[in-house]
Amino acid sequence: MKTKQLVTFLSLFIAISTMGQDKVKYSDDEIDMLKAYYFNEGFNTPATKKVSTLVMKDGAIYKGYCKSIVTKKGQIHQLYFKDSISGNKETYKAEDISEAYLFASGMEKFNKMSKKFSNYGMGGRNSVDKLTSSDEIYFINQKVALKNKKDEKEFLMQLINPSFSKFISVYHDPFAKETQGMKFGAAPKIGGGIIKSYYVQKGDKIIWLHKNDFEENYQFLFGDNESFMKKYPYNSVDWDWFSALVNEYTRLALESESE
Repeated sequence: MKTKQLVTFLSLFIAISTMGQDKVKYSDDEIDMLKAYYFNEGFNTPATKKVSTLVMKDGAIYKGYCKSIVTKKGQIHQLYFKDSISGNKETYKAEDISEAYLFASGMEKFNKMSKKFSNYGMGGRNSVDKLTSSDEIYFINQKVALKNKKDEKEFLMQLINPSFSKFISVYHDPFAKETQGMKFGAAPKIGGGIIKSYYVQKGDKIIWLHKNDFEENYQFLFGDNESFMKKYPYNSVDWDWFSALVNEYTRLALESESE
């Protein structure tokens, strides 16, 4: 069976299996938990004056200043690096790097903070701490077909759920669009700010996950955990809750392992 036909069949199967099922109702506290945003903030521009760290595939470690990057669809393909001790400048390809610890540029942090405070819809979803933290941002080498195209290449991708990535890893999509919300006159915009796509890894498979494709990938992401699927069937959840759902899936999976 061809891949497209298989996806169609699985989507139809999920739709039929959930048809007629009552939606799960959640308490106010559960709704608050599900609406919270648990991913780290995604950043696109590295700071050039803070000492970053590169861990190469051969085990070598370099510390220096990330002066600029070369990207493809927003993902890091190459870095121009200035050694913090020798001052030597080198170009490193993503395919030679295992991990990178970079810092976000101050200007990008400032712009994101300004957007947060001018948009009521983001209130409560992204904490100011996540926008202003001076901690290093973790990038990891991944081989991925960007936007689910055929050609797979190695890139440095920002892992945005490092504290709960054991089963499902979520990576920042620098080209992701956001919902726009509504604006009335001079008042701040209400709603919006919901990210529409991420790169998501489960097992050896990495997909570009757009909100429009959430239903057809729901089984792949969460279907192997019966307790999760019973508590959070697709007909009862929203895309806006994606970070909380990944967090909950991880919690339940860890509980199952400890039994």
